[in-house]
Formats: sequence, C-alpha cells, structure tokens
Amino acid sequence: MKHLPSTAFALALAAATPLAAQQSNWRYEATVYLFTAETETGVTTPTGTIEGTLSFKDALDNLDFAFMGAFGATNGQWSFLADYMLTDISFGNPTPGGAFSGINTAAKTQVLNAYAAYRVHETPDLAVDLGAGLRWFDTRTTLTALPGILPGRTVVANDNWIDPVIALRARVRLSDKWNGTAFFDYGGFQSDSESWQALLTADYQLNDNWRLRFGYRHLSVDHTLSNGNDYSFTQSGPVFGATYRF
Repeated sequence: MKHLPSTAFALALAAATPLAAQQSNWRYEATVYLFTAETETGVTTPTGTIEGTLSFKDALDNLDFAFMGAFGATNGQWSFLADYMLTDISFGNPTPGGAFSGINTAAKTQVLNAYAAYRVHETPDLAVDLGAGLRWFDTRTTLTALPGILPGRTVVANDNWIDPVIALRARVRLSDKWNGTAFFDYGGFQSDSESWQALLTADYQLNDNWRLRFGYRHLSVDHTLSNGNDYSFTQSGPVFGATYRF
C-alpha cells in the first residue's frame, strides 16, 4: 500500500505528458496593421442614390480613428483566424451638375471576420487552406446632400448583420526571408447580402518571432438594410503590418 502514491504519480505524469505535448503544438500570431484605403459608400433610396468617395491620398487626413488587428492560432492542419477593423472617417465631395452643392459623409464602420480553416495541401514551398466562418458588419453612416438646385437631404444607414463566409488561403515560400500570402473569401450567398474580400501580401521574416507585411486589400459589401434601403461599401488600398509569432 505504501507504493500507491508513487504509482499514482507516475500514472498521472504519463497521462499528462501526451497532453502537454499536444498543447505545445499550438502556435499563435498577433498582427497589427494599417489599411490606408480608398473608400466608397452609398445608400439607394426610393428617391435616388447618395454616394460618397474618399480617395486614397486623402485617407489619412480624413481618418478620425482606426484600429486594425488580427489573431491566429494553428495546430497541425487546423487553423483559426480572427480579423477586426474599425474605421471612423468623415469627408466631403463636390457634386457635378449642380443638383446638390456637395456631399458630406460621416462613416463609422466595424468589420469582424472569423474563420476555421483546414490545410488541404502542403509542400515545403506551398501551403493551401480551405476555411469557413462568418463576417459581422456594423455601419453608422450619414450621407448629407447639401442644397443646390434641389433641396438638401440626409440619408442614414445604421445597421449590423452577419454573413456566412467561405475562404481560401495560399502561402508561398519565395526565399529564406520572404513569403507570399494570397487570401480570398466570399460571403452572404443572397441577393440582398453579398460581400467578398481579397488580400495579397509579401511577408519579410525579421527573426523567429517578428514578420513585416506589405500588401493590398479589397473589401466589397452590398446589403439591403433593415429599413429597405440598399447599402454599398467598398475599400481598396495598401496594407502595412507587423506580426508577432509565439
């Protein structure tokens, strides 16, 4: 009987060792990035469409607040990714024709993408993942047409919704220091709610933990709001980021 404690300890240690090994297979990465995009947003109503466009060169000057980050976890052939983007911008546009003297736009937008992916192909130089998940989109947008020949009017788009998405990611080894990533997803699958995005990046490995990322991103959203108005949102532009892996 006096050997039971040591025996139990040995059994517990043996059981814990595979678990610890399994847990150690998890790898994580956290990314912060800046998406300096051209933004187009519009709302279609029964009396017409009001649209606002913020050019790429004016993106930083008209940015009131932004936060952009991503987090990923990988274990074997499975990976999980979450990406969040918050932008708060306000800008004005002239309007040709004189119907209105200008368009003022104030848009606060949040986008959360979450995916689970499975690796379907892997070689030393190429890895391909297929994924599925969701996209949560929240907009607080006010478009104001200033009086011209026609009287001024204001359209407000305050809504949020969730679209299911499917995704494809390919990573290519270019050299000892450089890798390339191509990512595409499509969501909504309905005529009243469709969205898609594409991301291309070149990744430079600084050391075992840090990686710099440079690329281009495009996001397109079309949705019928809860009030029946059609809403569109597009962002395209360069992406700059830093990733920490652990």
